[in-house]
Amino acid sequence: MANIHVDFNKKLGNIKPMHGVGQPPMDGKSSYYFKYLKEAHIPYSRLHDVGGAYGGFLYVDIPNIFRDFNADENDPKSYDFTFTDWLIESLKEYGCEPVYRLGVTIENYHDTKAYRIFPPADMEKWARVCEHIIRHYNEGWADGYHYNITYWEIWNEPDNGVDERTNMMWHGTMEQYFELYKAASTHLKACFGDSIKVGGYASCGFYAVYETYEGVADNSAAYGTDISVDEATERKLYHLAFFQKFIAFVTKEKLPLDFFSYHSYVNVPLTLKMQDFVEKSLRDAGLTDTEIHLNEWNLAHTLQNRGTLKACAETTAMMCAMQNRKMAMMCYYDARIGASVYAGMFNPLTYEPFPTYYGFKAFGSLYALGTQTDCKSDSEEVYAVAATDGKTNGLLIVNTGEDAEITTDLPQDMQAYIIDESHSLEPIALDGNRFLLKQYQVVYFETK
Repeated sequence: MANIHVDFNKKLGNIKPMHGVGQPPMDGKSSYYFKYLKEAHIPYSRLHDVGGAYGGFLYVDIPNIFRDFNADENDPKSYDFTFTDWLIESLKEYGCEPVYRLGVTIENYHDTKAYRIFPPADMEKWARVCEHIIRHYNEGWADGYHYNITYWEIWNEPDNGVDERTNMMWHGTMEQYFELYKAASTHLKACFGDSIKVGGYASCGFYAVYETYEGVADNSAAYGTDISVDEATERKLYHLAFFQKFIAFVTKEKLPLDFFSYHSYVNVPLTLKMQDFVEKSLRDAGLTDTEIHLNEWNLAHTLQNRGTLKACAETTAMMCAMQNRKMAMMCYYDARIGASVYAGMFNPLTYEPFPTYYGFKAFGSLYALGTQTDCKSDSEEVYAVAATDGKTNGLLIVNTGEDAEITTDLPQDMQAYIIDESHSLEPIALDGNRFLLKQYQVVYFETK
């Protein structure tokens, strides 16, 4: 049993963009399925790994736009914006803001040969190239746009592995990434000030903070101690060391860090432990104004779980849980249409939405209402968030545990919409004050 108390008159702040996505649902060079982004009020799409294996040579990446690094970075003719213009135009048309990752696509077969994941030969020039890309999209440079894109992320997962043998995102040292971040962040903020937000570095995550290792008393400072660990553990400890040294470098050099981004592919309780670690680390470093972004996450990246009600419920629960933490934005990995186990929102054969999409749509209804209101659940397995726009009220409830009887103090004029084996966020008759919510069901109530 779970009791949920709601007070729509007690306002807590904004419903935050917890339902952003990674790459959007592209069908080749067609934005037809972007309509689903608009219908779910999805506010952001992070542009990393866009277009998959083939798109990696067309969209977004610095080498796709500035194809000859020896060219003049001040000359518009040195840039090829063709495919990225189409992508961002399409996102804007459907009301979705890009989060622009400045860097390159992952190279999964880097151990055979790496092409683009090396540190730039001239980091200052690389920063100036980034500057001109921003000017193209925000200031109209090179027949560009005035989109006022806010978020610009410097690289992705430079901590992906401890050396070139294991790192498919960065064939350089930790220190070389720090120097790249310094060059790019200082230059871009000098050019654009507070009109943009810069950050990074899209950490692989902090799985070691909730694991224990023999001989390691303090996981947060473990890497480099005299312990014998396997390769997977060494990698997790490296993630921690990279983060700690990055934060120390940023604070020592007084570098801009408008947002810090990290990734998680584990369940809600374990991700919350990572979030605790990130919040405390930034607070201890005096970086209290730095936003936190979870901009790659997926709780069901297996063939067995993708497309299931379990995936929907646990994904929706993550959005609800993080709404109540110091989380500024989340981008689910991802909304592509394809056969990847990470493509958790759309059936790759029919292109129809999986249940998970409707969890995003339900949270999007709260986001559209705008203001979070007081809402408490007395069960650790039943998550709930409420919102209002002053006239219409909404309440989202998710059950990740066993079947549970739910009691609430909702007013009687609420319509229920449920996600289960027979309904895709469709209206049903339900007594909002007392009802059975089965395992992995999601229900959304809204004022009639």
